[in-house]
Amino acid sequence: MRAFLFLTVCFLFVLLGAPFLGPDAGESQNWVFWQLRVPRVLCAFLAGGTLAVCGAVFQALFRNPLATPFTLGTASGAALGATLLLFLAPSAAPFFPNFPALSPLVLAAFAGALGSLALIFAIVRAARQTSTSDILLAGVAVSFLYSSLIMLLQYLSDPTQTVRMLRWTMGGLDRGGTYSAVLTLLPWVLPAMGILLVHHRELDLFCMGDEIAQSRGVPVRKMRRTLLVTASLALAAVVSVCGPIGFLGLMVPHMMRNLAGARHRILLPSAFLGGALLLILCDTFARIAIFPDEIPVGILTALLGGPFFLTLLLFRRSPSAG
Repeated sequence: MRAFLFLTVCFLFVLLGAPFLGPDAGESQNWVFWQLRVPRVLCAFLAGGTLAVCGAVFQALFRNPLATPFTLGTASGAALGATLLLFLAPSAAPFFPNFPALSPLVLAAFAGALGSLALIFAIVRAARQTSTSDILLAGVAVSFLYSSLIMLLQYLSDPTQTVRMLRWTMGGLDRGGTYSAVLTLLPWVLPAMGILLVHHRELDLFCMGDEIAQSRGVPVRKMRRTLLVTASLALAAVVSVCGPIGFLGLMVPHMMRNLAGARHRILLPSAFLGGALLLILCDTFARIAIFPDEIPVGILTALLGGPFFLTLLLFRRSPSAG
């Protein structure tokens, strides 16, 4: 609990201080602060926290420290759905301007994420394999397939579309620096985080193995699919707004387990705060490091996550996420 309180204090310090960091905008400083920096920090708060929680959930469900929405193919499916929409209808407008949570880009990302899960389970069922490792292998294969399809769409596009799609697939919050982006995320992220937190006991049991979870009354297959779909919908909302931002779902849950413990009642809130904290810091550096240009924040998280991933591969002794 002390670690969680310390993390909360650090998070509040960064959340309140990040909008003040950046070059002086002169007479437009007040407008830049309230209309650009504040909503961008709020978007980073929601996106970073969601990615970290989804990573913790996937690692628990598959009892694998390397399981994330990206290694399972869910994020790639969401990215493919959104990229396909950018390719077919680059000027698509929201269905309801006053309710951006139902924009075509969000719905396309949802369709891609859920389609990815459906394809993975269909592959596993056809192969008559039910182990978590088989599901992960199918997810990795689907992820590579979707990544190649995204590159094909980029190749077939005109130069303007190609640049737009390429920049989007790098991940970034430059498009998320609006209150509309925050309103896009809120209706999907908050209910999903609540559902996942309510099932913290089931996640603890999944870490012990399907047999133990089932012996304690957990409907394993139904619960796994429910939690996967819930996390995937929240993830798809983030991808539709920010693009695919990798490695947060891998790094933060591991750091939070060491800091706050493995019980998901504390781990999930800690992961949310840790993911939000890390993405706010990365995005703040991304927008001021080479001003007036900025670095796509997905590049920074990949630079941090690559060595972290290799460290897990080389030094992790146990495959258990718990």
